[in-house]
Amino acid sequence: MKRRVLAALMAGAMALSLAACGSGGGDKSSGGGSASGGDDNTLTVFAWDPAFNIPALEAAAADYKENVNPDFNLEILEQAASADVETAVTTAASAGDFSNLPDLVLFQDHYIQRYVADYPDTWTPLGDIDINWDDFSAEKLDYSTIDGEHYGVPVDNGTVICAYRTDILEQAGYTIDDLTGCTWDEFMKIGKDVHDKTGKALLCMNSDGNDLPYMMLQAEGVSQFKDGKPYITENETLVEIVEKLVQMAKDGTLLMPNSWSDYTDKAIQGDQVAGVMNGNWIIPTIEKVEANSGKWEITSMPTLSGGEGYASNGGSSLYITSNCQNVDLAKDFLAKTFGGSTTTYDNALRDGGVIATYAPAGETEVYQEGVEFFNDQPIYADIVEMGTHVQIVEQSDYHYSARNYVGTAIVNIINGADTMEALQEAEDQLNFEMGN
Repeated sequence: MKRRVLAALMAGAMALSLAACGSGGGDKSSGGGSASGGDDNTLTVFAWDPAFNIPALEAAAADYKENVNPDFNLEILEQAASADVETAVTTAASAGDFSNLPDLVLFQDHYIQRYVADYPDTWTPLGDIDINWDDFSAEKLDYSTIDGEHYGVPVDNGTVICAYRTDILEQAGYTIDDLTGCTWDEFMKIGKDVHDKTGKALLCMNSDGNDLPYMMLQAEGVSQFKDGKPYITENETLVEIVEKLVQMAKDGTLLMPNSWSDYTDKAIQGDQVAGVMNGNWIIPTIEKVEANSGKWEITSMPTLSGGEGYASNGGSSLYITSNCQNVDLAKDFLAKTFGGSTTTYDNALRDGGVIATYAPAGETEVYQEGVEFFNDQPIYADIVEMGTHVQIVEQSDYHYSARNYVGTAIVNIINGADTMEALQEAEDQLNFEMGN
């Protein structure tokens, strides 16, 4: 995931730049500079990734235009990063002027509950939108459902995959079946054998943004938070997971590069590892090494007691802003694309690699196709299926802060710090940030 960068000094400049985005067309200029679409057939949206979620939005717009409204137009106002969308919302809400916001925004799942709580006037609840919510992963919807009200429509799927180089496993005498439904102790034994025989780590994660503890916890149905407060030192599951990660790092089973770029470019693409565990959005990073085509396969996560584990890491959904001038059109667009069209999801997958949390999408021919890079495994259908098993755990607006503090504690423990003292420091820092 891209790191979240918020700069207070950018707020004023951001407001001006957003106004410029919003006045790009004649209709918007005559509408006082509002970033809303301004007519009966046009919607505007903020999104930030031209290789991922923007092609998905384009697929949805084409689907709606062809099959619902031939006069429809979706204006995608590209932002440099997800943080720019968050800054835009903060700027608008702080000023009490939402006119520079578009009709729709793509927003990161882990942040939405804080932004709805802090800036409730920014958002339009979905109310009676025509969507069968039972078709979506319950864990995914848990982010965007606040006080029983749906606010967002899922776009992408953050379900965690365990991807392994089957050729390297074979060199050490193992197959992917040995890593499916195994315990973490069994994983560690296999990982040590793989490292000793091939020199490759079986797991990797950047140390400056370690997502492994969260993913491993969720696979156990446990959170880093309890009743709205940090749950670290008294969390026996978390302590056990941290101890295993530290041991794996010492054994060479876990490689911990210093930065995100070292993780993606040097570890994964640099042929230093035999396994990757992260949200499925990591797949394009793995696929960049064409020479490894056919050598990778995916499966579920290990668990502490054995049995297949499931988690989710990252993802975003679409939200209607209070500046939307045609809420009925926005709801209809969302309902008939990301809310219920396999055509949208087929083309979003083809064009941007966006995998659905919408269960019926997993049944289409596009999703059922084998993927050559992954040894002809139908990974997209498998990922949708895995997503239906992800457990709901308590979430917090301070998710990334917890991740960073626990990640730092792990590095400190590896370097010789006492486990409980390091975790206590992480908990104290998080409590201080949360104002507890």
